[in-house]
This record gives sequence, structure tokens and C-alpha cells, in this order.
Amino acid sequence: MSAIRLLVLGAVRLHGRAHGYQVRGDLEYWGAHEWSNAKPGSIYHALRQLAKQGLLHEHETAPSTAGGPPRTEYEITEAGNEEYFRLLREALTSYDQRTDVKSAAIGFVVDLPRAEAVTLLRERIRRIERWRSTVVQHYDPAGGPQQVGHIGEIMNLWVHTADAEAEWTHGLIDRIESGAYTFAGEGEPFADVLPD
Repeated sequence: MSAIRLLVLGAVRLHGRAHGYQVRGDLEYWGAHEWSNAKPGSIYHALRQLAKQGLLHEHETAPSTAGGPPRTEYEITEAGNEEYFRLLREALTSYDQRTDVKSAAIGFVVDLPRAEAVTLLRERIRRIERWRSTVVQHYDPAGGPQQVGHIGEIMNLWVHTADAEAEWTHGLIDRIESGAYTFAGEGEPFADVLPD
């Protein structure tokens, strides 16, 4: 999965209707250019591609106030909403996602109902534990990495990463179940998500 699809669909969805500069500004405000492939060229390319695929609707507006050609505003379509939530759910449950996809999903988790978010995160833990169990079939963490030479350090990294991911996810579930954050259907979303 590409994080840029999830990020761009989510950013347009937040605005309701947005032009490329707004989407770019949002993603830079979130620091996505540091932890993902959300660079200016990839953002504008994704907007055009998502529109070609029918996931965004293009609206041509008046010329830019800075001069130049008219700006194109984008609005998420019904198919775009379906794709957005499919990507979000997949990213929340899949353990084998890259950090950028996982970060994007956590950034949009509040677009789901609270109970569904918890269910998806519990599934994530189940998948982490299943993946970890396949590693320890060939590697005994208690015996240390040296038991299989320096390659054991790779397996040691995998086990430690899986354990840390599971621990972090348990903590997130606890915070969500304790009432942290505003989820879909609960009221106004967190206000500082979009830059001024």
C-alpha cells in the first residue's frame, strides 16, 4: 500500500473540497514530508491519478490569486470514501506495513467509530503475535542472537520490534477505551489538524 493515497484522500476528505496547495500544506504541517513519500510532486501526481480513477472529483475554479493558471479543487467521491476507509482499515490491521503507512493510519484513526478502531487495533495485535510466532519457530529469543550467528541479530530485531509494536498498540487501545480523542460520531474533531 502507498501511504500517499491514504494521506491525499484523507486530507481532501478533511476539507470537503481542497486544491493541491492546501493538501500539500496540510501534509507538510503534519510532517508527512519527513516520514513518508509525500513530497510536492508526489502529492500533485496523486491528486491527478486519484481523479482519473474516479476517487476524487475535479472542480476548476477561478485563477489563482497569485496569478497563473486556475487552481483545480478536488472533492472526494463516494468511491473515494470507500477506498479511503478500505486503505485505513487495512493499514490499521496489517503488521507488515511500512512506518509511513502506519503513521498515516494512526493520523486518521479518529475518522472511524471508537469501537471499530479498537477492534481493528486488536486485530493488529493478533497479526503481530501470529507473525512473531513464525519467527520464534526458527529462533529462540531466550537463547540470544548469537545462537545463529550474526544473522540472529536480524531475528532479534524482528522479535523486539514485534514486541514493541504490540506493547504500543495495547497502550493505544487502553487510551482509546479510556475516552481519549474524539472519534467519528462523537462531536467536533481535534481542531489543530489543519494549519491556519
